[in-house]
Amino acid sequence: MSSRLEADHLYKVFGRRPTEAVERLRTGADREELRADGTTAAVIDASFTVEPGQIFVVMGLSGSGKSTLLRMLNGLLEPTAGHVRFDGQDLTALSDRDLRAVRARKISMVFQHFALFPHRSVLENAAYGLAVQGVPRAEREKRAAEALELCGLGGWEESWPDELSGGMQQRVGLARALATDADLLLMDESFSALDPLIRRDMQDQLLQLQQTLKKTIVFITHDLNEAMRLGDRIAVMRDGRIVQTGSAEDILLRPENDYVASFIQDVDRTRVLTASALMDTGATADAPRCACETAAPDTTFAELCALSARLSHPVRVVDGGGRVVGAVDRRSLVGFLGDEAADPSPCDRPEEKVTAHA
Repeated sequence: MSSRLEADHLYKVFGRRPTEAVERLRTGADREELRADGTTAAVIDASFTVEPGQIFVVMGLSGSGKSTLLRMLNGLLEPTAGHVRFDGQDLTALSDRDLRAVRARKISMVFQHFALFPHRSVLENAAYGLAVQGVPRAEREKRAAEALELCGLGGWEESWPDELSGGMQQRVGLARALATDADLLLMDESFSALDPLIRRDMQDQLLQLQQTLKKTIVFITHDLNEAMRLGDRIAVMRDGRIVQTGSAEDILLRPENDYVASFIQDVDRTRVLTASALMDTGATADAPRCACETAAPDTTFAELCALSARLSHPVRVVDGGGRVVGAVDRRSLVGFLGDEAADPSPCDRPEEKVTAHA
């Protein structure tokens, strides 16, 4: 079972007198004040927890500090202040030797630009982390072949990296991380170098693998739609600070400041929102109790629109036990598209196929 990851008030400062700079930040100094003195505060007071089996996405623009934060999580960068705890250990307190052992066995990283060895076969690349661990050749090749199969690369073991497409090379990088059976996967903009269609395929692949493997994953991206699609929880970074943490629905419906609100304004909400976010829980008593079409809490926005177009009353939302937990009316569906007075055509699609619950 994957283990819990905790980041506790992490700071990373580059430049002169970094410890003094942290104290200045704690007492109210901002990033620009430090920059004027030749000091760069890359990460400022970052705290979060990633529960076992979660995909935790850190999202932000270039220069926001997200990649620096990731590198502190596995000790590639030493925090100026703060702690990283994983699997019951304070990684920031370990010796270099012990930290290398943790990285070799418990933490794997998937890089943006594949980082494959051109002179090694696909199988040898996938087995590299196991070779570092000292796993015997027969066992590491077996485990690497199994990981390649999981990633859809069965039959490519003897190929060379330059014979593979970009998407296939990234699958090799993912297989290499999975072969070590590490509990924690750190993914640094791992899909951003791929073409859009291949990128979506890789997102699908990751989500499918996660259903089975249930790894603890920290995924870095600057792409908001990717964050919304992958993240169980999302942290939004700006100028070295985490400015909001929550589910995709939390961030879309309850942005904590103007920056987050402007960041999400172009997101296609219909791809993210579900009945659990849209329903009126106070409407359960008034919802019709007849044996008619209903929605589940995870029913998508498009499915809700199709149901609403067929019904003359709000769509009932029922839980797994058949209990009514809320209702969604057409006005709220149109309102969540951003215009209360808009024509309700987005919800007039009775031709869409919907799996309804009686």
